Amino acid sequence: MATSEISAPVSSRRGWYVVVVCMLAYVLSFVDRQILGLLIGPIKADLGISDTQFALLHGFAFSLFYATLGVPIAGLADRSSRPRVIGWGIAVWSVATAACGLAGSFGGLFAARVMVGAGEGALSPASYSLIHDLFAREKLGRALGVFSLGSFLGAGLAFLTGGAVIAMVSGHGPVAVGPVVMRPWQVCFLLVGLPGLLLSALVALTIRDPRAAAMEGPGLGAVWAMLRQHRAIFGPTLLGYGLSGWALFGALAWAPAVLMRGFGYGPAQAGLWLGVAAMVAGGSGAFTSGWLLDRLARAGRGDAPLLVGMIGSAGSALFGVALALAQGTGAGLVVITGLLFFASFPITPSSTLVQIVAPPQMRARVSAILICCTSLCGAGLGTLLIGLLNDHLFGTGAGVTYSLASIVMLGGVGAVLVLSRGCAALRALATLRA
Repeated sequence: MATSEISAPVSSRRGWYVVVVCMLAYVLSFVDRQILGLLIGPIKADLGISDTQFALLHGFAFSLFYATLGVPIAGLADRSSRPRVIGWGIAVWSVATAACGLAGSFGGLFAARVMVGAGEGALSPASYSLIHDLFAREKLGRALGVFSLGSFLGAGLAFLTGGAVIAMVSGHGPVAVGPVVMRPWQVCFLLVGLPGLLLSALVALTIRDPRAAAMEGPGLGAVWAMLRQHRAIFGPTLLGYGLSGWALFGALAWAPAVLMRGFGYGPAQAGLWLGVAAMVAGGSGAFTSGWLLDRLARAGRGDAPLLVGMIGSAGSALFGVALALAQGTGAGLVVITGLLFFASFPITPSSTLVQIVAPPQMRARVSAILICCTSLCGAGLGTLLIGLLNDHLFGTGAGVTYSLASIVMLGGVGAVLVLSRGCAALRALATLRA
């Protein structure tokens, strides 16, 4: 039976190269998934959809296969070449993003978004597992923090490129791409989707899996047995980090609408400032949480992966309150920026907890289960609740600000309460393994 042993010592330079390439893939994945947020106006106008339907496109359609296919795809990552899994995932979601530009109805766009999620479901579990094999425990938080930067660099680029392209082509009306006449928002999907095929080739050609051979790991039944054994840790982790995702996914999906409807920004202006905010505030938040995680771990805090998540969730809830009270264009942007900083905290500690607690041959699948919960709860349910509040309570105009603020506050407080329930068990496990 093959083992999970590393075939040879891995150099620091090689390890960081893998982190950077995986981060670039994460950047691209978030560009492809988040570009939809800035295009809400023209898509709603052309396809005649409601805020609730938009929330389904942004959250549920994406997370449907992203969540459900993530576990079997992660099984491949646990047993076979992780770079190959990552490369194929990039290719699938890139083609699917381009296909969004060919959609002419809600159903067509929904189907394309489902396939974007299916491809992106391969990236994080395989990358987390791969990076863990390349770094010592005391450096793992920073490595995963740098990888997590990709989500916010990608979200920022999505807002920037979406706003720039819309501003560039909107004045010219429909655009002829060969024999096909396309709307400006459709052109955006083509421009951001197809470059991913080049990155897919780069992963396949330049990254080698440090595992000596493919593994014959335990089946999914053994994975569930391990989760039940550590249910005092994984129960609060799965639910708590799912609730914390209401702030992050809610902000990424609805912040463009909040700035445009609630604070008077135009699409290009909203894209510019949200792009900067996502890259600077979100990126620095992800890196800060990784640094704080390593610092607490060195100080002997065995519950550091849950404690850092609680700090981020509490900060998100406070900025949710501030959003509901914000007045004026400048204040709205400042509050959204602070919200993105704290909403980014949970990504690194949640993934680190899995790598610490789960056995090596299960890490990719446990990561996929965590992503499944955070995606369905955060991206799926959280964004949908905001859309429902818009359509049925606060209104589809400036009321979107109160919808986002309400869900952010509720999710943040709930996450703190739930995550705190797992701290004692995680400390006990850390002491046992010390």
